[in-house]
Amino acid sequence: VQLQASGGGLVQAGGSLRVTCVVSGGNFRQYVMGWFRQAPGKEREFVAATGWSGRSTAYADSAKGRFTISRDNAKNMVSLQMNSLKPEDTAVYSCAADKNNIVPTSRIADYDYWGQGTQVTVSS
Repeated sequence: VQLQASGGGLVQAGGSLRVTCVVSGGNFRQYVMGWFRQAPGKEREFVAATGWSGRSTAYADSAKGRFTISRDNAKNMVSLQMNSLKPEDTAVYSCAADKNNIVPTSRIADYDYWGQGTQVTVSS
């Protein structure tokens, strides 16, 4: 199973970015998909996750109201739309797949497959 994230970049505070992850191999339709981020000098943290159908979602408090996770099972793709970005959102954003759960989970240890990450930088 391979995960390829893209869409990161440099944006000013208050702006928007959309990061996307395409999954190849495995059974995407039966993976919980999550987005995580890691800022320099900090631990990796949960951002958002979506269940198999996309109807169930979970968000970190820092993402609620600003970020939206979505998936397209026909394209083996999961996206994270990020609005009202803040400098503290600067991090490497990685997608991950959980093959054992049905409902979205924030636990890093639950995820089996990881992408390489894409850099998001928010300037003040």
